[in-house]
Amino acid sequence: MTVNVAGATDVVVVGAGPVGLMLAGELRLGGADVVVLERLAAPTTESRASTLHARTMEILDQRGLLADLGTPPDEPMGHFGGLPMDLRLPGCPYPGQWKVPQTRTEELLGAWAARLGAEVRRGHRVTALEQHPDRAVVQAAGPGGDPVRITAAYVVGCDGEDSTVRRLAGVSFPGSDARRELIRADVDGIDIRGRRFERLPRGLAIAARRPDGVTRVMVHAFGRAPRAAEASFADLVDAWRHVTGEDLSAGTPLWVNAFGDVSRQAEHYRQGRVLLAGDAAHAQMPIGGQALNLGLQDAVNLGWKLAAVVGGRGPERLLDSYHEERHAVGRQVLSGIRAQARLLLGGPEVTGLREVFGELLPYEAVRSRLAGTISGLDIRYGGTPTDAGRPGGGPHPLTGRRLPPLLLRLRSGPAAYGAEGGDPGTDHSSVRTPDLLRGARGVLLVTADDEDRRRLLTRTAGPFGASVDVVTAAPPAGGPDDSPPDGADAVLIRPDGYVAWAGTSAAGLEAALTTWFTRDTRALSAASKRRPAERHPSPTTDPYTGSHIGRRENMGKLTGKTALVTGASRGMGRATAERLAREGALVAVHYATGADAAAEVVERIEKDGGRGFAVQAELGAPGGVHDLFLGLEAALKERTGATELNILVNNAGVMGGVAPEDTTPEQFDRIFAVNAKAPFFIIQRALAIMPDGGRIVNISSGLTRFANPDEIAYAMSKGAVEMLALHFAKLLGPRGITINSVAPGITRNSNPVFDVPEAVTAMAGLSTFNRVGEPEDIADVVAFLVSDDARWITGSFVDASGGTLLG
Repeated sequence: MTVNVAGATDVVVVGAGPVGLMLAGELRLGGADVVVLERLAAPTTESRASTLHARTMEILDQRGLLADLGTPPDEPMGHFGGLPMDLRLPGCPYPGQWKVPQTRTEELLGAWAARLGAEVRRGHRVTALEQHPDRAVVQAAGPGGDPVRITAAYVVGCDGEDSTVRRLAGVSFPGSDARRELIRADVDGIDIRGRRFERLPRGLAIAARRPDGVTRVMVHAFGRAPRAAEASFADLVDAWRHVTGEDLSAGTPLWVNAFGDVSRQAEHYRQGRVLLAGDAAHAQMPIGGQALNLGLQDAVNLGWKLAAVVGGRGPERLLDSYHEERHAVGRQVLSGIRAQARLLLGGPEVTGLREVFGELLPYEAVRSRLAGTISGLDIRYGGTPTDAGRPGGGPHPLTGRRLPPLLLRLRSGPAAYGAEGGDPGTDHSSVRTPDLLRGARGVLLVTADDEDRRRLLTRTAGPFGASVDVVTAAPPAGGPDDSPPDGADAVLIRPDGYVAWAGTSAAGLEAALTTWFTRDTRALSAASKRRPAERHPSPTTDPYTGSHIGRRENMGKLTGKTALVTGASRGMGRATAERLAREGALVAVHYATGADAAAEVVERIEKDGGRGFAVQAELGAPGGVHDLFLGLEAALKERTGATELNILVNNAGVMGGVAPEDTTPEQFDRIFAVNAKAPFFIIQRALAIMPDGGRIVNISSGLTRFANPDEIAYAMSKGAVEMLALHFAKLLGPRGITINSVAPGITRNSNPVFDVPEAVTAMAGLSTFNRVGEPEDIADVVAFLVSDDARWITGSFVDASGGTLLG
């Protein structure tokens, strides 16, 4: 039999129910290509689930889908195990149970996913699944029965309680099978009174008539075990007659099924390149519609993370965080559902228990706790970074929780977004926080009153612009439900609407950003080309109203990056340190003996609005490189919460100035120790803390191409430096790290010869431009090579001699 190779994609989603379609839309918002395989040839007409809870409604609001949903009936009263309970909670605009048939939810999400470019292939039954270190392969039987193979980076099973993906991946599904069942159906042509969890001597009866005349009927007969076969209309008629004494046989069933109190949960939501969501990850009795809502929220948690990983905008550990976060939520929900199932379907033996619960529910602490669990509003994800700048330490109380919908006033003028100028206190417009999440991107909401604090926090988020938008706003004059949390200058919101960090310190923010996002701007360039246009407008524009909602700062090219410049207390090193700081980098100013000069460089950097610190080490001495990195890493940790180094400039060097016949072994060894040996081991040590996409520049010399017999040893050492760039470039290419050599010519420094006009004139004559080089000339070349603009340049020799080497 011929196998039809159907190509490759980023993600294969198996199952085109509401969960699979929600996930497909989330993946497309994140720029991932997705193929959805569905066993059924057409959407089902059964509306098994009919309830959307408060948190799910907030999620639909975040994605701009509520307008398409319309205004479904809302019932603020819910239940716990059949006991009436008010589901309303403060700070929630969508309390209660929203009555939306599953068919409508599926239709809504299917149209949304299709608009975003998701490909849904119906009539495809998955038959095999292979996992490889770098890919997964799905085999399915297509509509004609012929096998189809699709290669993907990841596969997600959203194919229900009897998940084929879960079985093929070998994921265990521990728990208990059903011991009780509830038969349900939509029946037309009957006229019975409404019943809400009516307990009768022989069982439980529920009936609710819809506006179109169809009645949803559910019945459980005490003591009856679940049937092995699918429930039929005759089974429903028999059970209803047994419990109520009424006859439904004259009605016309639109569909009939039965569900039991099964309770199972996948041991792992991620197994290599296979993930599970919805009922494929957990099977439970759908009491109060919690099963569908739990699954949709799985999809939103997973979607942005998986899209970020395949697009290179997020660390792979995000996929493990999906299991950690949602497995814990699922375990809690399943525990509550088991308790409800016992109260709801138990016979006379649970009467006393129901009475106790009935007495407890009126207590507000009990009611709000259970309402939060049912609605999904009480979720708090753990494992978030602490805010080192917060009194007492530890995360802000809002960290890990959903951000309640807020109405905020944006600050007008460039200063609102961290740039220069503007009136920071002037209101421009207002924005709802759900509107900021339409594109499924992270949002840094900066609310600090102090303009300098706003700028600092905004600059910290700069290198994460591939995934995070920065919006600066003033809290409204309304009550606490409409205001950002106390004790926080900024709030980092994940694409799923949960708070990754809230606090005051740039170090805490930096730690949170690096936990959830990456700095790789090259990955953004690739991913953004695949993004669907419909849901990815400019961050300054609301995708539905066209109104202004905020923008990112026009920051320096190196904002948020960290840099080490060796020999930075004077000359080219100083100019380079100051130049990189002006571009936004946090610069480590290395020096050997000039402590005062290094302090002056740092002072100048800070006076100009940049960030820098001094670090001392004698590079020519034993242990010098080790001392350098001890000081560097401690200082980076203190300022950013991490030890990550993005940019390394090996500038430190010593000249000989001795005729070759007078050069001693000690002088020769020192020249090579400082100029060649130290750069090698600095690079070696830096690579351990340098992320992919880093930049290395080694300062060589025009003397590797222009003869000066008095500097043979020096020229030899600089020739060795150039070999570092050539050979390391080959090694580091797969990591996206560039390394290049810059060869200055005659460049002004502290040598007294530059104070002699005749000497300067003579040296200037060697340059095509008829002048000597200035340190800033070299600094500008280095700044280019460490920027993303030079991402395609590596292993090169850059002549920065002002044309001296042209001959």
